[in-house]
Amino acid sequence: MTRILAYRFSAFGDVAMTAPVFREFLEQNPDVEIIMVSRSNFEDLFADIPNVIFKGINLDDYKGFFGLRRLSNELIKEFNPDLIANLHDVIRTKILDKIYRRKGLKVFKINKGKEEKEKLTDVWNLDKVQLKKTVERYADVFREMGYKVELSHQLRPKSVEKSGIGFAPFAQHKGKMLPLDKSFELVKILAQKQSIYFFGGGKAEKETLEQWENMIPNTKSLAGKLSLKEELQAISELEVMISMDSANMHLASLVGTRCVSVWGATHPFAGFLGFGQSDNDVVQVKDLTCRPCSVFGDKECYRDDWACLEELNIQKIIDKI
Repeated sequence: MTRILAYRFSAFGDVAMTAPVFREFLEQNPDVEIIMVSRSNFEDLFADIPNVIFKGINLDDYKGFFGLRRLSNELIKEFNPDLIANLHDVIRTKILDKIYRRKGLKVFKINKGKEEKEKLTDVWNLDKVQLKKTVERYADVFREMGYKVELSHQLRPKSVEKSGIGFAPFAQHKGKMLPLDKSFELVKILAQKQSIYFFGGGKAEKETLEQWENMIPNTKSLAGKLSLKEELQAISELEVMISMDSANMHLASLVGTRCVSVWGATHPFAGFLGFGQSDNDVVQVKDLTCRPCSVFGDKECYRDDWACLEELNIQKIIDKI
């Protein structure tokens, strides 16, 4: 059994995207075991994947070069890996790579396509093209090791009985989030015919969604009430999820639930559409030449009017549903 030590510490959605890749890679290469090192609270993303051992850590315990050296020694002692897969490629993991190379281990790392993404998000570049999907970039790391990996890009529904619509109206950055008044109107319309379940995290989001639950019949807020495991189960039982370009889209992919995704400053061209999700379920303002202006939605709007979100007609989302 070959042991691959893989690491990716953040962000939530990016870590979630590794899980379907691991599943299909390990099905095609049953003589391999993956040790996934990530933040402890991400453990449930990998709970049911055979041949994955999850090692949760608290990064605050391993600060600086000496902390990372201690982490690398602990991981070698506990798991004795044959190969290293750096699925993150940030300063912290570059240091780990260096330490492992010095110990004689072969290290393979993700090519994030930084230059292509910079070109894609240049607002003056009118020649926008689809870049390689992030899940394929993860698979490339294993291909470089010499393994064969064919990703299906198909959803695998976990639950047979499905009902209701999930709605996750929040995202980490303003550039990825439908204005809340539009989201509220959307829910009012959809809740006339369907049960709507709200997803979110954090105090402010929880309060907003509980207000909506009180104001709109046929809605229920699950924000802050579920563990990650319970949340994945709840999403698996939905008929469809509506999400921004955020972690909830990737959680839907993980449990095989169709997701209608809303994109503003970001764009599926950057490669972050959820695994197995359809381009037909993408909702976006198409005739803005400045899009995408950001890979992660964290930049200020250079036009100053957030047209990519303000001009998005919620009827487009209703039509997909």
